[in-house]
Amino acid sequence: MLSNADVEQVLDPQDVIDALEVAYRELALDLGGNQPRNHTYFPVEDDDHPGFHFRFKTQEGGNVSSGVWATRINSDIVGVETMATGEQRRRVLPLAPGGRYVGLITLFSLKTLEPLAIIQDSVIQKYRVGASSALAIRELANPGVTVAGMFGAGWQAAAHLETLLLVRPEIEEIRVYSPTRQRREEFARTWSAKTGRRVIAVDDPRGAVEGCRIITTATAAMDPVFDGDWIEPGTHVTCITSPDGTAMRRELDETTFDRAARIAVLSREQVHHDRQVDILGPVEKGRVCWDDINDLGQILIDPHPARKDKEDITVFANNTGMGIQFAAVGSKIFRLAEQRDLGHVIPTDWFLEDTE
Repeated sequence: MLSNADVEQVLDPQDVIDALEVAYRELALDLGGNQPRNHTYFPVEDDDHPGFHFRFKTQEGGNVSSGVWATRINSDIVGVETMATGEQRRRVLPLAPGGRYVGLITLFSLKTLEPLAIIQDSVIQKYRVGASSALAIRELANPGVTVAGMFGAGWQAAAHLETLLLVRPEIEEIRVYSPTRQRREEFARTWSAKTGRRVIAVDDPRGAVEGCRIITTATAAMDPVFDGDWIEPGTHVTCITSPDGTAMRRELDETTFDRAARIAVLSREQVHHDRQVDILGPVEKGRVCWDDINDLGQILIDPHPARKDKEDITVFANNTGMGIQFAAVGSKIFRLAEQRDLGHVIPTDWFLEDTE
């Protein structure tokens, strides 16, 4: 059993990028498997938070080189809150004992079948999202970009900034917008000191778009965070929020998708599973062909450049969580933790049975 504190002792963001690149390549080559993410809501409402309901989320997948199959589960009370600025965002309430959350990854051996580890999920969660976005930026953004825009000033934005600089170390300036002034200014101060780059808090969403040839949205927003008409030619845009089958969430507006010459996604399968209308919109309008929208794994194994023209606007929708991510990264964490004798040992025999 590994806690988030154990994970933090061994997790290296570059290792996450490397493990996920292998996993996505293997998935595209039929050396991995993944089941679509599922959200199941129950009609159980929290007494103190009207409109917040029980949700059980599951993801599972594995890849050959990791040697494991992973199941990731979240037992949540979740809903939508309106911030003081008027924006709405998805929020998960810390209602487990001690004001905490429940998110667990279980790793199963592909050869001996046994459970190998149970790992708390939140540290791996944020880095697997940031690292996926970073891989897409590496492949789709124009070379030589020195100014990037960032929407969000929370833990997910932090992971995105950190992994962005690993794939694009030439970036000199990051312009950050978040609806709350204090949060964006604190984020800018913290990450300027950590990275040695100019991380600047901007007072208007336009400031994180104009003049930025890489734009990342890493928020919990329910509605688009900027106007797609502001995007300049040659820009790459990444988002992490799409409709999930239960809520119409989207960080990017129709204009952004309509202007994109190339759209890539983390999972094409999830687009249809959740009826992700933001991605399907340009297809249904005839602006792009569905067959031209590729998974990140397909882009990684394609010998041709992902970007056709330096003036193209490209979009990567980091549109779901995938079990294969937790297999690839969890396996690496498990082996490093074993080497350092971290965590709590639970007898494997407790989980094994003599009959089918």
